[in-house]
Amino acid sequence: MQQESLKGHLSIAAAYTIFGLNLVFCKDIANSQTVSPYVLFTLRAIGASALFWLLSLFMPKEKVDKADYPKIAAASMVGLFIPQMTFLMAITVTSAIDTAIIGTLGPIFTMIFAFLFLGEPITGKKAGGVTLSFAGILFLIFNSVHEGGAASTSPWGVVLLLINSLSFSLYLGLFRPLISKYSVITFMKWSFLFSLIVSLPISAKGLLTTDYAAIPGNVLWEIGYLIFFATFVAYFLIPYGQKFIRPTLVSMYSYLQPIIAAIVSIWAGVDSLTWQKVLSSVLVVGGVILVSRSRAAKQS
Repeated sequence: MQQESLKGHLSIAAAYTIFGLNLVFCKDIANSQTVSPYVLFTLRAIGASALFWLLSLFMPKEKVDKADYPKIAAASMVGLFIPQMTFLMAITVTSAIDTAIIGTLGPIFTMIFAFLFLGEPITGKKAGGVTLSFAGILFLIFNSVHEGGAASTSPWGVVLLLINSLSFSLYLGLFRPLISKYSVITFMKWSFLFSLIVSLPISAKGLLTTDYAAIPGNVLWEIGYLIFFATFVAYFLIPYGQKFIRPTLVSMYSYLQPIIAAIVSIWAGVDSLTWQKVLSSVLVVGGVILVSRSRAAKQS
């Protein structure tokens, strides 16, 4: 049990570390204004679908129950299409600090959805851990250099970010039994295929009219990272980790993203290491440990 729990923690931590770097790259891609959010999402879906279906050819065949196809399609919309699309749209109309602040609501929403749909109790340790990490990450946000994104946040941007957070939290809280039923490869190849089918009519014109030759070289590399690491690799690791640890604990690792972004900023010389950042990181990690020791987490 402990070994399985460790697999879950390492998988989710790796996925959100990838997302932390991706947060920086997505801002660069958006600021380049060479690829629309719709086209970017579809490129991610094409790349991930191709890679997961290719990988499935080398894996044992797994039959999906006919009754589960609509459920996987719903999971694809709630866990892939809506969160990714709303985020890519939101970063063009929200400031970096507001994006980060609204993103901190995810674990709170997930804790509520896990209670409603999975009967995962909200224990004192779990609520305390979420609160501790929430306080730590807000402290980090307000004591960091905030660059990129829009100059100000539009009301539409706030709505998009709230939808993003609610949608992915619902995915974590509602679809864990379905995810646990199938292998990661089987579940994700169908999930990305459904997302691709939905996105193609929306982005078809943009895919054909985008001037790919005008995309700067560094942005092309960032798009490549987005497709392979932040889509294919990360979305392999998340459902794998979900098999071993509870939804609230999975969502807690989203607090790694601002920490990773801060580390990248420090390494790039646009930010500096301060006692506030160290304290924030300690609070976040402490909250994750507290949630992992809660009674509900031990049931996983």
